[in-house]
Amino acid sequence: MTDDRPRPSRRWIRQVGVLSGVGLTLVISTVLGLYGGLALDRWLGTSPWLMLVGLLLGIAAGFLNLFRAVGMFDGDRDRD
Repeated sequence: MTDDRPRPSRRWIRQVGVLSGVGLTLVISTVLGLYGGLALDRWLGTSPWLMLVGLLLGIAAGFLNLFRAVGMFDGDRDRD
């Protein structure tokens, strides 16, 4: 018996893997920024200012990674 169903390409599987990792990276960068800000606040006694700065930097880093991942796929589409 032959299977006439189309097989998914490896490119699609690679894109799904990268995009699923982007969500995890967004959360991890936010948590690391928050934790780094908290640690600096405890050390320098500047609570809550460095925590807020670290949180905002973590969120910005996560979204920057998100935009880079999306831009990578737009570049692949232009070359095809």
